[in-house]
Amino acid sequence: MGDELFDDVDRRGTPDEAGLPRFETANRTQVELTPTDLEGLLPPGHMARLVWRFVEGLDLTRFYAAIKAREGGVGRTPIDPKILVALWLYATIDGVGSAREVDRLCYAHDAYRWIRGGVSVNYHTLSDFRVAHQAAVDDLLTQSIATLRHRGIVTLARVAQDGTRVRASAGVGSFRREGTLRERLQEARKLVERTARQQAGGPDRAAAAQARAAADGLARVEEALAQLPEVAAAKARNHSRSTPRTSTTDPDARILKMSDGGFRPAYNVQVATDVDSHAIVGVAVSAVGSDQRQLVPMLDQVERRVGRPTTWLADGGYMTYAAIDATARRAITLLLPVPRAPGTGTPIGPQPTDSPAVAAWRTRMQSVEAKTVYRIRGATAERVHAEGKTARTLHGLGLRGVGKVHTWVLWFALAHNLLRTMAIVPHLMT
Repeated sequence: MGDELFDDVDRRGTPDEAGLPRFETANRTQVELTPTDLEGLLPPGHMARLVWRFVEGLDLTRFYAAIKAREGGVGRTPIDPKILVALWLYATIDGVGSAREVDRLCYAHDAYRWIRGGVSVNYHTLSDFRVAHQAAVDDLLTQSIATLRHRGIVTLARVAQDGTRVRASAGVGSFRREGTLRERLQEARKLVERTARQQAGGPDRAAAAQARAAADGLARVEEALAQLPEVAAAKARNHSRSTPRTSTTDPDARILKMSDGGFRPAYNVQVATDVDSHAIVGVAVSAVGSDQRQLVPMLDQVERRVGRPTTWLADGGYMTYAAIDATARRAITLLLPVPRAPGTGTPIGPQPTDSPAVAAWRTRMQSVEAKTVYRIRGATAERVHAEGKTARTLHGLGLRGVGKVHTWVLWFALAHNLLRTMAIVPHLMT
């Protein structure tokens, strides 16, 4: 036996005299130009086609009005807003919240490629578009509700409100006291001055990026300091003795109690849902942990957006006498639990100090009818939150700032209503 591997192989027939064998092997470094029929990528009735059909039915005037490039003028031609709206709606339905991931899918996934339609996109454009049009996306949500309302599907006979805490894109360690924030402020200012001197030496992309990062860090520290009085006032109202702190990562975020009992940086996301259609008719985002002051503003929003509801359902966390009186003045039946007496656990009946609206509410919630109707609340608004956290993009935020988070939630609400439209009136999507 020789030293060569497999030296016992029979080499008879090797073409020593006839020359080396000729064959074609793999070359994975070459670039292939493969012809693609985009229309043939997806079957009829595919979700991406339905999303595109839905977007075609929306009025996108506000998006087109924001385009600066005009016919006959100069400037780079931007991407059609219809494509970007469809991409983010499909991505939200698909549970994708990262702009970088959407960018990757636009070249690797047939559905995203079909929506893109040969137009080049990048994650910078996708990320900027998602947060740059809050008012326009809010208008699209109103349009989606109006379509269902016009067809008698959204009835507003009963609207359920519920809130959930969504994890912010900030760590607990980013929250600092005033003294530490002022030290960070001085450090950030020195860093801005140093990067400015480096950039003055000439055009340098790396130096420019460092200068932008330094300026952004300084702005966040300044905003964190500016929000300290608001945090201190909230702690004073709650009789808290802890020292006020704000985040240098996301100054708008607050440390809130989560559903698992822990405390983490988060936002309070409020959703109002039409019980009959399960369509979202109102959304709100705040950094306030309590729900007590959330009912009337949400009621105002829904009334302004689509009309006045007949019955409003909320849990006991929303209970304030002011909210009860406000709904009574609008002839809205309010269903929320009555506080129970300590020790006995029985609901507290009408009290001598109650207003007529509060006394009527206490009496109403003792009836079998009110208790029966109230039970449906958990299967509506709470179900929407559960779907958002498990199958959509509400499990964690990739954006910072209450305004951007609000826009993120608007995209979720619009995608949710698209799915409800498909489920209830599928012929509108064909």
